[in-house]
Amino acid sequence: MPALGSQIACAVGAPAPRAARPCTLVVCRGCCCGDAGKHPGTDHEAQVRRLREAAAASEGRFAVRTSECLGPCGQANVVVVQPSAAARSEGARPVWVGWVLDDEATDDVLAWAEAGGPGLAEPSSTLELQLITPPAPSPRAAR
Repeated sequence: MPALGSQIACAVGAPAPRAARPCTLVVCRGCCCGDAGKHPGTDHEAQVRRLREAAAASEGRFAVRTSECLGPCGQANVVVVQPSAAARSEGARPVWVGWVLDDEATDDVLAWAEAGGPGLAEPSSTLELQLITPPAPSPRAAR
């Protein structure tokens, strides 16, 4: 829902201001990601809390949201690093990271997001080893 100022601007015919979308971390918390039974050595709640706290401290440079199952359950925990709107307009695309199960992997994801994410910064060499191929879209989603 647009902010009240946007509604007023649209009502008088002026274009609504559009906030630039920052790099966004989409954290899977579906059937396997975030499951203490599957990954008992990972504090899944603390991981999401840490990501959100870092995003809040970034002053808008990146954001975090959670999602239901993203699909590649054998590579849980999955985080999709979406490029900022500016990077996306230059051709950057979302990058999928698997096996984000420990503090070191979380540190690498945070460092990349803080540096701007896809299209603006390169992932660490360690994080590059964790990049995964996204699942093919389902026929239903393609409609």
